[in-house]
Order: sequence, then structure tokens, then C-alpha cells
Amino acid sequence: MVVFNRKQNSMDLTSAAASLCSSVLSAILPANKKYTEVIGSFTASVFGADVKPFTPEKAKEIVMSLQQPAVFCDMVDNWPALHWNTKYLSALLDGKTIQFRIGMKTMDLVPQFETRCSYVEATLQEFLAWSCGQPSCLSGPFSCYEYSKYWAYADYKYIARLFEHKEEVFQDIKWSDFGFPGRSGKESTLWIGSEGANTPCHLDSYGCNLVLQVQGRKRWHLFPPGDTSFLYPTRIPYEESSVFSKVNVANPDLKRFPEFRNATAHMVTLSPGQVLLVPRHWWHYVESIDPVTVSINSWIELDADHEARVEEAITRTLVCAIKSAENPSDADLWLNPTEIEATSHDINLQYLNRAVSAYFKCQKASVSEQAHPSSFGAEKMTSASHKRRKRQVGTEPEGCKLLTHEADFSTVKAEKLQKIPFGPHLIQVLPQSQETSSVDARAVESDYRDLIHGNEGGHFGKLHCARKQLVMSNDCEMPANQMDSDGSPNASQTTLSTNDLLDCLVNPHVISLVAQLLLERTRI
Repeated sequence: MVVFNRKQNSMDLTSAAASLCSSVLSAILPANKKYTEVIGSFTASVFGADVKPFTPEKAKEIVMSLQQPAVFCDMVDNWPALHWNTKYLSALLDGKTIQFRIGMKTMDLVPQFETRCSYVEATLQEFLAWSCGQPSCLSGPFSCYEYSKYWAYADYKYIARLFEHKEEVFQDIKWSDFGFPGRSGKESTLWIGSEGANTPCHLDSYGCNLVLQVQGRKRWHLFPPGDTSFLYPTRIPYEESSVFSKVNVANPDLKRFPEFRNATAHMVTLSPGQVLLVPRHWWHYVESIDPVTVSINSWIELDADHEARVEEAITRTLVCAIKSAENPSDADLWLNPTEIEATSHDINLQYLNRAVSAYFKCQKASVSEQAHPSSFGAEKMTSASHKRRKRQVGTEPEGCKLLTHEADFSTVKAEKLQKIPFGPHLIQVLPQSQETSSVDARAVESDYRDLIHGNEGGHFGKLHCARKQLVMSNDCEMPANQMDSDGSPNASQTTLSTNDLLDCLVNPHVISLVAQLLLERTRI
């Protein structure tokens, strides 16, 4: 029996009734695409096309509490942003050029970090012509890059900057449907790529991630935070807020990274109209699998971000100090293109002190708020921020609560998971070892284990040939004269690099411990 609260408005009642109806039908009908479409059509015809399977309050509860990836379905059917395909965006931008990152489609054992890519400025019209193989591209910005061998990616394009003179388009994106009122395209980023375009495997230091697929499909490889040591984390190339993996998870080198065998992949293909939730600190590698793809995302701030900023400030201080002291080398591309410059030691210390100050200010505000709760409740809306936005020295975050550590989540994880309404409108992204009855785009990709154990057929059609150019870095193979006969490093001749030292010093586990010690020292 379902009891409706009299205080609920008509929209809540309609949404709840639609959700109940959908749940009942889902329980009766088989769980496959055909019947899922029947459920959606029936619900829409009875309750209206704008009815969502989850109220904003329920959607936010799921986003803030779920600690594993999941796909929201039927939540954005009325969003104007669903029409943001490349042709529409090309007309909207009206000849404005944007930067594209160019990479090779060859499947190398080494990740294609952004420092290893080329960059071109082009219009979306020129990008579309290139991706279609039109002759006009022979003299355009993509003329040096054959479509069959290269991919192009316009990634991390802040919608607020891209359409700064057309602010009305911000309202095409309605994150308020997920319980975040006031959050629109202004707090979102746009991603446009060709087939093969990818983001190296990494985790985001701040927030959780909501990703809307608009055009084409993308394949997501996700790994839980507990797999961090199996993914060989590195901060080279350095980028504030991103921890990269040394492993090319789509073509792993298991001789160099044997622990990767212990990683548990969660894979899903995201289709247009679906929204993926990437929880905090989940590793992800993303690749476009259709000729053209368009995605929109927004990073949702979390309470734990306040401590993460302290950790990032420590990391920045160490990386910049050590790498700046080293003799520069043309091959030592340690600073990611997203970072403008290596900030000075004095600036980094200011950044660190401000982060620590903000941390304690938030803790103090939370304690005070718990002692004197306001009529609006303990929770306050945090202001939206971009993942890569540089935080100016002196800026302090607002509206924070006591930090929630990942260890705390484990004690209540099972209980919370039982309350999550998984079903046709919220698809759980399961580990590869688990079976699922879901099908097509809502299903988890199959047999990832075959991929990492050498099944050549599992490389998604990518070419296996030598890279066009060799870039020297800490990820290159070790010279033969430094290897023993069994292929292992020769202990007497191995030379440790600055990057080797940094990989140990700024390992996420080490930085977390240093942050705790530093905060304890400041607290005294």
C-alpha cells in the first residue's frame, strides 16, 4: 500500500503515481528493451510526457548517497539540450572556432595523455566535414590528420564561455530535475568527439559527476576507489584535480602493471538520453564509439571536497617544487595543457594555507549549524564550480557540512543500497564478473576479462600498430642494458627518476595521510 502525504503538490503526486505504475508494470513484464519501451509509453500516455520516474528530491538522494555508478533513464526527455547535436551546435556557434585535441587511433600500451596529443583550432563545420571525409578538408585545419588514423576531441568546453553572448541556451540543461535548483548549462561542460576520441583513465579529486549523452554513444570503463593501487596512480602529467593511471586500460601492459589483473572493471555504453552517475573517486576511461559524439556533464560538489582541496594543495606544492628544480627537458612534458603555468612555491603555500583555513571554517560552521539549526534545515546548497576552474587565492567555499570520509560510507553502504530504487529507470552498472538481465545500451559490456588477458578480438576494432612518434617519458620502456635476463629491472643499474620519486611522494594514499597530519598540526 502507498500512502501519499497531503502536503505533496500535484506534480509530486503525479510523479509518484507514474513511478508506482511503472514499478508495477516492470514487476509483471519481462525485463528487456521491448517491454521497457511499453512501460515508458504507457506511463507517458497516462501521466504526461513530462513526468519523471524520480522526483528531484529522490534523484538528489540517489546522486548523493549511491557509491557505485548507475544510469538514469527517462529523466531528460523534455530537455531542449537533447537537440544539441553537432549540426545544431555548429549553427549556434556561427563560425566560432574551438580547440580540438588530436590523437592517434592506434592502440598503444601507453596511455595517450594530453601532453602527447596535437591541437588545432577549427569550427564545428570543419570538424563535421573532416569526420565525413569531405575533400574540402584537404586544405583546412585537419588537413594533416587522416580521419582513418586520427581522432579529434573538443573536450572540457565550458558552456558559460562557449555561449557567453547567448546565455538563454543555459536553460536548455535542467539539472534541477536531479534536485539541484539553479544549476543549468552555466555550470556544465560540453564534449564533442569523433570515433576513437578518448580520455585517459583517471579519477576526479572533487565531487561526483553527472553525464548526459546527447549524440552518439560512449563506452565507459569504470573502476572503484578501492582499486586505486591496481591502477598505478601518477600525477605526471600534473593537472590540479585529476589523478591519472599509468595503465592503458583498453590495452593494458600486464608485464609492467601486473596488479591491474586484480582491478574490477564496470563497463557501460551510454546512449543518447541517458545520464550516467560517476560517484566520487571512481576511476574512468571514456571513448567515443560512434562517428560523432556529444556529451554534457556537471560536477556536483560534495562535503569531502574541502579536505580534497587541502590534499590537492599539498600535491601542487610538491610537484611544482620538485619538477621546477629539475633541469628542463624537451621530452619532460610534466604539466598538462589544462594547467596554464607552474605556480611559484610562495603561491602554492598561500593556496595550501587558504585550503586549510577553508576546511576549518566549514567544520566550525557545521558544528554551529548543528547546535543552532535554522528553519531551512541543516543542508545548504553549495555554489556550483567547474572541475578545472582555478580557485583564486583567498576564495573560500560556502555552505559546507562535516566531512564524510570514504570509510564512513562502508558501514552504511549495504543498508543504503537496499533503499536505492534500481529498475528500468535506474540501471545499476555491475562489475564484469556479475551477470545482468539488462540488454542493449542499458547492459554492462561483456567479457572485459578477455580483453586484459590478451583476446585480440576484444580491442573494439582499434588498429594494433606502432605509434607514429615516440615520446620519451617515465612511461617508456626501460633500456635493455638495465634489464636482467629474466626481463626484470637490474637492481645494480636501475636509475630512479624524479617522476619515480613523485609517484611515491604524491601517491593518493600518502597525500591523504599527509593532509591528516597537517590538519592535526593546525588544529593544535
